[in-house]
Amino acid sequence: MTTTSPETPVLSKAGGTDRRPGLLLAVVLAAQFMALLDAFIVNVAAPTIRTELGASDAGLQLVIAGYTIAYAVLLITGSRLGGILGHRRAYLGGLAVFTAASLACGLAAGTGQLIAFRLVQGAGAALLIPQVLSLIQREFAGERRMRALGAYAAVIATGAATGQVAGGLLVSADLFGTGWRPVFLVNVPVGLALFVLGARLLPDDRPTATGRRRGLDLPGLVLLAAAVSLFTVPLVLGQEQDWPLWTWLSLGAAAVSFGAFLAYESRLARRGGAPLIAPRVLRIPGIGPAAVRITVAMAVNAGFLFVLTLHLQGGLGHSALRTGLTFAPTAVVFGVVGLTWRTWPARLQKRLIPAGFVLTALSAPAVGLVLRDGGYGGPWMYVAFLAMGAGLALGFSPTLTGALADVRKEDAADASGLLVTVTQLGQVIGVATFGTLFLNQLDGPGPAASGEALWAASLALAGAAVLGAAAGLGQRRRSR
Repeated sequence: MTTTSPETPVLSKAGGTDRRPGLLLAVVLAAQFMALLDAFIVNVAAPTIRTELGASDAGLQLVIAGYTIAYAVLLITGSRLGGILGHRRAYLGGLAVFTAASLACGLAAGTGQLIAFRLVQGAGAALLIPQVLSLIQREFAGERRMRALGAYAAVIATGAATGQVAGGLLVSADLFGTGWRPVFLVNVPVGLALFVLGARLLPDDRPTATGRRRGLDLPGLVLLAAAVSLFTVPLVLGQEQDWPLWTWLSLGAAAVSFGAFLAYESRLARRGGAPLIAPRVLRIPGIGPAAVRITVAMAVNAGFLFVLTLHLQGGLGHSALRTGLTFAPTAVVFGVVGLTWRTWPARLQKRLIPAGFVLTALSAPAVGLVLRDGGYGGPWMYVAFLAMGAGLALGFSPTLTGALADVRKEDAADASGLLVTVTQLGQVIGVATFGTLFLNQLDGPGPAASGEALWAASLALAGAAVLGAAAGLGQRRRSR
């Protein structure tokens, strides 16, 4: 019989360390959760930031959106760097940048500094987050991988709602008279602890010869970054500026840039080069429909949270704390369903994806209906919130898990880069599309006008969920 010392890792079938898989998963998912949280935690702190820093409307919007823009633009780059440098080094590097930028944000003396540090924070998240999924793909196999992917999906889905809750708690607490600053400073001790644990636990995965040979594909990265930038910036800033001409020109240029990117990548693949995303990844069964469904689910999730925040704070006058706590039921049920759906009867699992989107399509207008008159909704509002969280979890978690369950270890970086990018783009699209609809439908101040705008947005959210249900029906699920 062979024995091992406590310091000697036992290799799993996936090729990684099996010494403390639960702790390793907890560490990487905690970092993922922290980075996702920061895309939303600032929302409820915005009024305080405006007051204390004297931020203009445009400046405040860039404080909120700068993180998202940098994050979305650089995700594919971060994924490729993980394959070149090794996922451990890229993870730790991204975590270090994110933590340092969080400290700088918390100490910022003016709006310009805060915007700049938010961009750096987003860049750190873009390097960090793709490594989480790649590490799960490499270090877990079989049923253990499926459970890890379920936890990953739950973390992604609950990060937005939890960010609203955490932001409300921290701003309302006004720790030591620091106002909005704890929404950033809270990342510093957490980030340092995760860095120490990650340095001890993560496997030292040196890049393979294939990874080194593929390189960065700089022309492809430039074209894709240009396309994503030209797409996300007008979506994020357009409503605030009443959609000037440059926003429409930018969206048109984004389509041209994306076409140029696809054409370049196709030529590169035909010449035997190494395109940004390996063509075989795009041929993985179900990856295309899964990308569509993930985009829809995240757009509905982010759009729902955003328009509800606008209604609760702007229309009903709720405090940051009350607004944040309102989202707690949705976050809790999303996480619970996302973690447990695989234990449900097998005959139900085949229908979970379309059923989840259908439940979402029914729940969104239910929320709009109970709040339409400008009232507080009562217990039926929370029933609708619970159904909304369950529906989104059933549409999102099985989709992500099914798409990645059979991805080969060598394709983990490309697959993770693709899916985390569409996840982020879905959130940007949701906030921009449904937020714009809400604001355009807003006739004036007051709860009643806000309730009517919410009702219109909820109908649009239901329509998007129906599209997700149709995409789910179009893909024959495989039993795993």
